Amino acid sequence: MSSQAPSEQTRSSDRVADSDTRRANALAHLVLNGALVVLFATLFVRAGALPSSMWEPLGAGSFPRLVLAVLIVINLGIMAQEWRHYRSHTATAPGLIRRWLWRHRLAFGVLALFALYIVGVPALGFRLASLLFLILAQLALGVRRPRSLAIAAVIAVTFSFGLDWLFRDVFIISLPRGPLS
Repeated sequence: MSSQAPSEQTRSSDRVADSDTRRANALAHLVLNGALVVLFATLFVRAGALPSSMWEPLGAGSFPRLVLAVLIVINLGIMAQEWRHYRSHTATAPGLIRRWLWRHRLAFGVLALFALYIVGVPALGFRLASLLFLILAQLALGVRRPRSLAIAAVIAVTFSFGLDWLFRDVFIISLPRGPLS
């Protein structure tokens, strides 16, 4: 039995699917980096309101603003590059964005957990919010077996309570306490 070379129609179909995937990836990178530019610009503006002290002649917000400005420039550069990729590939298949979102659902789930963590830190305190975030993130990432669950619990307790102890007693930096502290 001889193997046949793929037909021209199959190769053409593969090229279209590859082009569609590249276009969807470029669009996703445009959206993600655009959102990051907005986030970094907001933080840049807010960093200007950090209180200054006599020990910081440039102000407390100068270094964060420098870092955020660099991040904004990098993200704008990525967006320019991805725009070229987006324009060079033609879209033909419907539902590209939906398929791309489905393939990246785990990343979006962890990102949603992180957003809840950021909201939860002032309300619950660093220790409890970190503990919940780390346990839920590890469960979302697929920890299911008893041994893996035990390791996940040790990691969550170590990084939530251990980091709180390190910052409080070693670095003498207060992290948000919360109602149960």
